[in-house]
Amino acid sequence: MVVKSQKTPSFEVALAELEQVVADMEVGKLSLEDSLSAYRRGAELLQICRGRLEDAQQQVRILEEGTLQNFSTNPTSVSDFAKREDD
Repeated sequence: MVVKSQKTPSFEVALAELEQVVADMEVGKLSLEDSLSAYRRGAELLQICRGRLEDAQQQVRILEEGTLQNFSTNPTSVSDFAKREDD
């Protein structure tokens, strides 16, 4: 018995496959069984994409925590920067 390792695809690969699954289903030429299989695979791919996006959002939150500030709180304005450029 051969066991295939199922590596989780990257976000881009999962999204491309999900788009293809949706396109195949929208055509309406799949049998009922094939439609159910496609729907099941689409749900799996959607879960993978959501997970990858949540991971990326969490990484951004960590990076922003205490290191990035809102532009409006920056005491230096664009006109101040332009003045320094002229000097």
